[in-house]
This record gives sequence, structure tokens and C-alpha cells, in this order.
Amino acid sequence: MTAAPSTSGRVSFVGAGPGAADLITLRGAQRISEADIVIWAASLVHEDVLQHARPDAVVVNSAEHSMEGITHHYERAAAEGLLVARIHSGDPALWGGTQEQWELCRRLGLETEVIPGVSSFTAVAAIVQRELTIPEVAQSVVLTRLEGGKTPMPSKETVRSFAEHGTTMALFLSAARTKQLQDELLAAGSYDESTPCVVAYAATWPDELVFECTLGELAEEVKRHKLYKHTMVLVGPALASGGTRSHLYDPGHFHEHRKVEDQARRAELKARDKALKAAAGQ
Repeated sequence: MTAAPSTSGRVSFVGAGPGAADLITLRGAQRISEADIVIWAASLVHEDVLQHARPDAVVVNSAEHSMEGITHHYERAAAEGLLVARIHSGDPALWGGTQEQWELCRRLGLETEVIPGVSSFTAVAAIVQRELTIPEVAQSVVLTRLEGGKTPMPSKETVRSFAEHGTTMALFLSAARTKQLQDELLAAGSYDESTPCVVAYAATWPDELVFECTLGELAEEVKRHKLYKHTMVLVGPALASGGTRSHLYDPGHFHEHRKVEDQARRAELKARDKALKAAAGQ
């Protein structure tokens, strides 16, 4: 759906996705191409997304400014009825710093919209071709970061407490202190040193580096590759699971679009599943 033309100015908060210019949504690319002013952070967003901008657009690198340093662009948009594309890495809902900008836009009378983007944790899962939620193994995904950095964490939100669930976790903004991260994950007691991990630097960027290791190897491997920023870690037993099936596509599962398959067919499929599990050593 195309937004109606704005007479008071509009700010579109665009999720740029993980980095690759062709992983931005069609709507996000359209909003950038329409914008009179494009605001992006060179420290977080790959420059390839700027190929969607008009040649005559004003392009502002927000990494060089505080919030106050870009406020006048919003004020100009409100005064002249301009369109602004404010590009955020991944999805604006995750560590986007968008709340303060929405409040500013409201005070200025600017229309706002949010265009969701592909988060880096789903991009990493796609790169290694893993499903993060496996039946009877993990049905939840925890998105968090290691406490103790520049931005305070709520007292009840700790890596150790989340790790107690033993489900899939996506750890952002923690690579510079990977040994501490490793220690906290192990201290929870639900993971052991053999728990699988995926480490991704600059996922989908031209210089991406993605590798797999165990939790016991995590700190050593991250240090060996000299990774400190633009790096995330996936951890959890789902990353190494196989031989399980979704209940949604089980022949005994039914819904308004599909009936239960006959007993003979179900028995045949269950025998096949049993053989697959035996072959996988489960």
C-alpha cells in the first residue's frame, strides 16, 4: 500500500535489513527512492543501500552526529513538507533508537511510518541454513546482549538468566567480551561446552565471515578471528538438530485445508521417521 502524499512532511523509518542492498524490502527501497533527505548511519548500515536514493537527495551520515545534530533536518522536513527516509540497520524495532525520534516528529507535526526489515539474526540462520525453532528441542528464541556495556541493562535481564531456558539465543553487541559471554552462558547450567554456536561477522556484507563452533570453543575462535564489532552469536541445541519433524505437516495433523491421511499412509511415514532417527543415532 502506497502512503498518501504528505503536505506536512513525512519520516519513514526504514529497516535496511542485515546489509545486502537486495535484502531491503520493496517498500523500504521505494521510500528511500522517494526521499528528499536520506539519513543513515555509516557505522551500522552498508553503503550499498544508498543506491536506492535519488541523485539529488540530501544524504546525511548520522554516525557523525548526536540526535541534536540531525534535528534540523526533521525541522526542515516539517517546514517544507519534505520526505525523509531514516535508515536503520536490521529492523528498527531492535536497538534502533527510534523512540526519541518518533517523539521529535510528533512535536514537529511530522507524519511517521515504520518499514520493517530483515534482522541480522534471521539472516545468519539463513546463511547456515538452520531453523531456530525445532519441535521438542527449542520453540523460543531469545534476543539479547551481554550486560555491562555502555548502555545499562535492566537488572533482571542477564545472559545467565536467559540461558537457563536452554533454548536458542541470539546474542547481539557482545563480541568484544566473548570470554565473559561464554562464561555466563555456561554458568546457567543448561548449555555445556558441546552446545553448537554460529558466529557471524558482517552477515550479508561483501566481507562477511560466518563459522560454526562449540560453546567451549567460542571465546578462542572469536579472538582468533579478531572479531570485536558487527558480530553476533547464535547458540542452542536447535542449531545441531536433525531427524525431527514439524507437527504441522504430520499426516495425523488436520486443519481447515487438509484432512488426516489414512492409517496405512500414517504408519508408513512413522516407520520412515523411525528409520531416519535410527540412522542419525538418536
